Amino acid sequence: MHHSNAAANIRDVSDAVVPSVSVSRDIPAPAEVIFGLLANPAMHPYIDGTGMAQSADGNSIITKVGDVFVMNMTHWSLGDYGMENHVREFVPNGRIVWEPLRHTYQENEFPGGEDISTTRYWGWELEPLGAALTRVTEFYDASHLFEGLREFVADGEFWRKGMLESLENLERLAKDAMVPGSSSESGVPSGHVTKTRNYFQEVRGEG
Repeated sequence: MHHSNAAANIRDVSDAVVPSVSVSRDIPAPAEVIFGLLANPAMHPYIDGTGMAQSADGNSIITKVGDVFVMNMTHWSLGDYGMENHVREFVPNGRIVWEPLRHTYQENEFPGGEDISTTRYWGWELEPLGAALTRVTEFYDASHLFEGLREFVADGEFWRKGMLESLENLERLAKDAMVPGSSSESGVPSGHVTKTRNYFQEVRGEG
């Protein structure tokens, strides 16, 4: 990959992730404040609107393409597991994309076997609208998933409700982070934004 220094941490434009579904919200906070939350995996459980992300392994900050972070997750039917996420795009204060690549289920395999594609991408893009106003877009790319899973998530629409709630959570955290001495400014909040829930039942109205 050959890029200028300004774009050294993003993949070739031709390889950039194209969202299957995206949601946006104008958040009254500077892009650098918001990006600081997104680049800190320890904050992801507080941002996540699905209730699936529980905690991050370690306290590392995402700084470049190739970084890997592990999230401890819970699934409405599969239970608890770990997710290894590989950063695929990174533009400071502008764009961050990761690929959930490896699961740690009981048999360390994603249900369905190794011969199917579970490739998908989660990402965020920030567009400054002013000194303290940023348009934040969360997106999900389901285009590379095998047909059965792609149909299950309805080309990503399954996640829209959680994505909208993630933006609401992110706005609260960003506002808190701008208050001197707040928990978000100094580190991980003392309370948990998300709650234990069955996201599948919420979206599909089943159970």
